[in-house]
Amino acid sequence: MASNYDSIAKEYKESKELPIRLHIEAYTYFNMLGNLAEKSILDLACGEGFYSRKFKDQGAAKVVGVDISQKMIELAREEETRKFQNIEYILGDVLELGEIGSFDLVVASYLLNYARSPEELLKMCESIFANLKPGGRFVSINNNPSQSPISYLKTEKYGFIKSIDSPLIEGTPIKYTFINNHKFTFDNYYLSIPTHEWAFQSVGFKEVRWQSPIVSPDGIKEFGQEFWQDFLDSVPIIGIECFK
Repeated sequence: MASNYDSIAKEYKESKELPIRLHIEAYTYFNMLGNLAEKSILDLACGEGFYSRKFKDQGAAKVVGVDISQKMIELAREEETRKFQNIEYILGDVLELGEIGSFDLVVASYLLNYARSPEELLKMCESIFANLKPGGRFVSINNNPSQSPISYLKTEKYGFIKSIDSPLIEGTPIKYTFINNHKFTFDNYYLSIPTHEWAFQSVGFKEVRWQSPIVSPDGIKEFGQEFWQDFLDSVPIIGIECFK
């Protein structure tokens, strides 16, 4: 996975400018996160630091980003050099991370969908839980396990599609293809909602909430409600909030 993202790091960074990233993904994410003033945040699968920087912009006191891709971390550190925000970026695998601190929030955009088995998902959740203060929250944007493959191609107008070569069972690869200025692909893996709930509960989370994507008022104003309807009907992504 690290080598795959090393090769597409710049293209993936560019995809953050797609309207769905701004008007649905980020809007849904920050709706769940709430007020970040003076919060300490561990950003897992931080990529090139897109959200890490936004957390600082919204008043977070401390932000630490972790990613498995050397190239992604290099891009994040380059941006930190260009515009200093006192963000620490660490090269690391969440499966092997363990406890590196005590944070108000552990966050992740598209991390859990890289778990290839229930056992890997459990290891990710153990790292997440270990780094949260008592009463802290884990907030994530993730591939939606409940999306029907019938709707995988309906998101092409938003700049990406999904595809599978075999029926959805635990661990089935789901190929993402982004069609932006540059076409690139990578794999996620299917794990069911009950498997996610099992992993969250197994590590000790007290409550789990699932959040359907929300379109920002600016997105509706710019593109119209009809433009977003295929996305909302397909529900390709989902928000997750877990309470320690």
